[in-house]
Amino acid sequence: MRRKGLVARFPRRPHQLIESVTPLDGSFTLAHFGIPEIEPAGWTVRIDGMVRRPMTLALRDLLLRPKRSVTSVHECAGDPLKPTRAFRAVATLVWSGADLREVLDEAGIDRAAQFVWSYGVDHGEYEGTRNESYLKDLPLERAMAGDVLLAYEMNGVPLTVEHGAPIRLFIPGFYGTNCVKWLCRITVADRRPGNPMTTVLYNDGPDGSQPVWEIAPESVIVSPAPDIELPVGKPAEVWGWAWAASGVTQVEVSIDGGTTYERAKLGDRTQWSWQRFSHRWTPGLAGRVTISSRATDCRGTAQPSAGARNSIHTVAVKVIASRES
Repeated sequence: MRRKGLVARFPRRPHQLIESVTPLDGSFTLAHFGIPEIEPAGWTVRIDGMVRRPMTLALRDLLLRPKRSVTSVHECAGDPLKPTRAFRAVATLVWSGADLREVLDEAGIDRAAQFVWSYGVDHGEYEGTRNESYLKDLPLERAMAGDVLLAYEMNGVPLTVEHGAPIRLFIPGFYGTNCVKWLCRITVADRRPGNPMTTVLYNDGPDGSQPVWEIAPESVIVSPAPDIELPVGKPAEVWGWAWAASGVTQVEVSIDGGTTYERAKLGDRTQWSWQRFSHRWTPGLAGRVTISSRATDCRGTAQPSAGARNSIHTVAVKVIASRES
């Protein structure tokens, strides 16, 4: 192993997400079992399971295929066993690679197939479970909807080993835990796999059976930053980013700790990216103010106030009396 054990790097908090596309050094890294030693020259991805024509693709084979680029939010789901905690590790990046749908079409999918399993070469102990491989799944329907990539680039440059080089699965609209790094195998199946990463970890809901797949509607406030001082009577802009798997139709901003909300101005989405929102506010009284933002997605689902991976983000600022010149 290049680095053993849990590797976690989260370089930016919400108020630092100022760019529409996050620089590579601002993107987070999470590796549950460490970072493996990689030999890109001999790397292959095996396509098997319920397909008529199993195949093995080398990195060079994928580089010869049509290159697809997707601008997309990339978000960490947070603690696999704590679905009530919002983690807010997120970025928007440009991913490039070969389209998984085209590969699966060539392999020929059995009509009874329902899921796609993806394997990474990393393995080990995590949260009391033993994992022979980092194994995740996604519905076949999502894989065949397009934009799911066998990715080899981020922001126009080759993936680094820390981000899953040489090949990483990337699924726009799904949390990062599903985007398997160091991808070595794709298996088409008629059921979900029974490994801990799909049966024990990253499962939510009352009975723990709801897979953490699609990104729920969420928003973060970039400005004002936490604990900043704002003068009474001077207009300020509250702005940030909002995103969801289905896209966001509305963002509301509260200046009174969530008691009342006003609709913010919302920008457009580029492919699967986040959307910028903004709201003008003129502080009227000195004192502590709690600002909140609440996103609603295209399906009409809004962020919950608390107790969820996507609960409402709040920022506390200090309004001060204007100083006379």
